[in-house]
Amino acid sequence: MNLSLPATDHSVPGDSTVRVQLDDRSYDIEISSGKVERFADSVTRAIPDLSHALVIFDEAVKEPWAAALSAALASRSDVLRISSTSVASGESSKSIDEYDRLLQWVLAEGGDRKSVVFAVGGGVIGDLAGFVAASFARGLRFVQIPTTLLAMVDSSVGGKTGINLPTAKNMVGAFWQPSLVWIDSHVLSTLPDRSYLSGLAEVVKYGVIDDADFFSWLEVNAVGLVKRDAPSIRYAIEKSCQSKARVVGEDERETSGRRAILNYGHTFAHAIEATCGYGTLLHGEAVSIGMQMAARLALAMGLAQPDLLERQTQLLTSCRLPVVLPDANPDEMLPVMMKDKKVAHGKLRFILPKRIGAVSLVGDVDEKLVREVIQQSR
Repeated sequence: MNLSLPATDHSVPGDSTVRVQLDDRSYDIEISSGKVERFADSVTRAIPDLSHALVIFDEAVKEPWAAALSAALASRSDVLRISSTSVASGESSKSIDEYDRLLQWVLAEGGDRKSVVFAVGGGVIGDLAGFVAASFARGLRFVQIPTTLLAMVDSSVGGKTGINLPTAKNMVGAFWQPSLVWIDSHVLSTLPDRSYLSGLAEVVKYGVIDDADFFSWLEVNAVGLVKRDAPSIRYAIEKSCQSKARVVGEDERETSGRRAILNYGHTFAHAIEATCGYGTLLHGEAVSIGMQMAARLALAMGLAQPDLLERQTQLLTSCRLPVVLPDANPDEMLPVMMKDKKVAHGKLRFILPKRIGAVSLVGDVDEKLVREVIQQSR
């Protein structure tokens, strides 16, 4: 198996497009680097009748990213209006109060069904602005412009939007597919180390759940990814988006159970975030620890061999991600986990690995085992 970067046959070196196939809701994920000047053309292809842009951006990326993209839209003579507003950075902005503020803002800006929402930022902005788009006037078109690695490979793709309740993450929301996902990996050059590395957890996830060859590539190329080698980053984004698009195309609204595999490690991770306090750990850091807990649970249930945990631990460590949680408290985490969307008839269910590249949804898991693996993660 060739673990170096494959040759590309794209018309623009380093650029690629991943198609999310969903019948009349299909859309492209365009991946490039340092190509802001192409943004307006991409939007024109996806939304030729754009006349009012509602730009919702994380206050941390106003300069230069949100400003540059707004200027690119303004260069289009047929865009009559551009409205923009910022949102405070952090998970706490995914709240009912902020959702209400944005709905009122869209109304005040004269938003209607021909308006298009542009979400510029990480997963918080994409989820929040996407939910605004899904619900205002019963649905506005929107464009995802993720500015974090985690958002690029995960939350911007697939149409999940939503906000948090005070004690439950992502409990209120809607499935609402974007018209375009536009990724410029050059934005990652300005991302703080901790935020960038957090996103690598979701990249590793795709190798575990869907692509053993990609996992092997990650093992060889982890050092380059940590150092932000540009070709390696673009390749990892493309492979991750391909996996996400494939799964979403098979099970858009989680009706068959196939899409649930994307939640590998997340049942634990959401409980970690809720009990530690949103923002204490970054989402990817919680996912990294959650994947370790899920792998230990798979071993305890005899579903996987020890080498799976060993390889996953080594890769996550190579990506400079946390693999333990000293303050893990099963008494606090379990009540949160019982509110997970995968719970059925009061029974916990988990996405657990069988081997690298293959996972399954496992139900009726013994609570005692769950407690044990949480304690082992301290």
